[in-house]
Amino acid sequence: MTSLAATATVAAPASAAAPAPAKPAAPPAFGPRIVVGLVGVLLAVLCAGLNEMVTKMALADIRGGMGIGADEGSWLVALYSATSVSAMAFAPWCSVTFSLRRFTLCAIGAFAVLGLLCPFAPNQESLMLLRTLQGFAGGALPPMLMSVALRFLPPGIKLYGLAGYALTATFGPSLGLPLAGLWTEYVGWQWAFWQIIVPSLLAMACVAWGLPQDPLRLERFKQFDWRGLLLGLPAICSIVIGLSQGDRYGWFNSPMICWLLGGGLVLLVLFMINEWSHPLPFFKLQMLTNRNLTHALITLGGVLVVLSAVIIIPSSFLAQIQGYRPAQTGPVMLLVALPQLLALPLTAALCNIRAVDCRWVLAIGLGMLAVSCFGGTFVTSQWIRDNFYVLQLFQIFGQPMAVIPLLMLATGGMTPQDGPFASAWFNTVKGLASVVAAGVLDALTTSRRHFHSNMLVDNLGNSPLVDGNAAGLAKRIHEQAVVLTSADLYLCMALLALALIVLIPFVPTRIYPPRAVA
Repeated sequence: MTSLAATATVAAPASAAAPAPAKPAAPPAFGPRIVVGLVGVLLAVLCAGLNEMVTKMALADIRGGMGIGADEGSWLVALYSATSVSAMAFAPWCSVTFSLRRFTLCAIGAFAVLGLLCPFAPNQESLMLLRTLQGFAGGALPPMLMSVALRFLPPGIKLYGLAGYALTATFGPSLGLPLAGLWTEYVGWQWAFWQIIVPSLLAMACVAWGLPQDPLRLERFKQFDWRGLLLGLPAICSIVIGLSQGDRYGWFNSPMICWLLGGGLVLLVLFMINEWSHPLPFFKLQMLTNRNLTHALITLGGVLVVLSAVIIIPSSFLAQIQGYRPAQTGPVMLLVALPQLLALPLTAALCNIRAVDCRWVLAIGLGMLAVSCFGGTFVTSQWIRDNFYVLQLFQIFGQPMAVIPLLMLATGGMTPQDGPFASAWFNTVKGLASVVAAGVLDALTTSRRHFHSNMLVDNLGNSPLVDGNAAGLAKRIHEQAVVLTSADLYLCMALLALALIVLIPFVPTRIYPPRAVA
């Protein structure tokens, strides 16, 4: 008896010192508050995407208003993109550690305050610092949207939440040019920065009321991936800056670009090696053994390159050939952007039908993108805004049908615990794809324009000038080079879309709607 009592006496403090772990809290019931919180995060993510697109499209007016040169303006875009993509990679870890609601509110608040301050920057160095910091805040927001959709939405409507995420890849970018035209033509270039303030405040109110408050999990810092941060952050920033500035500095003819891209790739490989074995990584590389996820990431990158091209090519063509300002090109983009509010939920409803194989939906969507781009290969110097409308009609359903099935394939069967890792993968690929698209299009444009210019000049040979006007002839040569280059770019995008279709029969396995799994 004495021995038993002593044992009990000793065991009691031990059990008090190490209590049994509490059961995880049950997920909050789905209802209006969750919907409002999701809408708030969606609004914030759209603001982040529009902020990047609008300031890029309105850069000439911003440079004129603030007295910034072309070189400084290009660095303004590059630094924002670099920190934005970097934040997409590391934000999911922060949202779990500091709580999804708290971290999202802080990111939105910082994003809005920095946007308010940008037009008041006293010099270009201050402006670059503000935009660099705003890139971190804005880039932290897109991963939160996927995390909320995967965690809080019931299976039956999860696809509609993912359609909201798809809205940031289709609706947001297409709306950037019309808004840039609105602010620069009719209001003031400052509103390219200030447009986010009111929507951000509304988003904060929705998030604060709608999303539940999780406890802090600061114990995760005991396993913080310091090596991953020190490798991954400079790796992503170097690659993004190298791609953004590559065409401007002559790509591999520039030692700086060689160091940025080469060094960035080396650091990225070391980062991935570190992530494979770390107990609490930023990226869970083991997830790539899932064929559907790997296929979705590769295809998503290709699709986003095409979607970026169908914005850049017509806007650049109309600006150079017809002298259009953003406000005049805006209706071409609005024709795609506004119908997305209907096309996305309809596509989600289609994929939510058990009898529908989302792989076929993906193939049809990619086919519509290919047809749209192939139609662009017939461009001539006589084309005006109205000629692009037919091409854009194929984009209305082609874009959501190419994005939503990828989200469905990638997230099918995924647990809420995998949500932050999936969000890190998807959003980092999404951010890098937009940068890669711009870099590839810049390189192709420069290469093909030089080729066509040289061919046109060679074909003229020593023939006498038709009108005796060398300047007029040079202008016509330039115009024809732009037309032929635009046709080449459209053809490349059509071939890319077709190549993505060819992958479908060999890689992804069929996924049924989430509600079918019960």
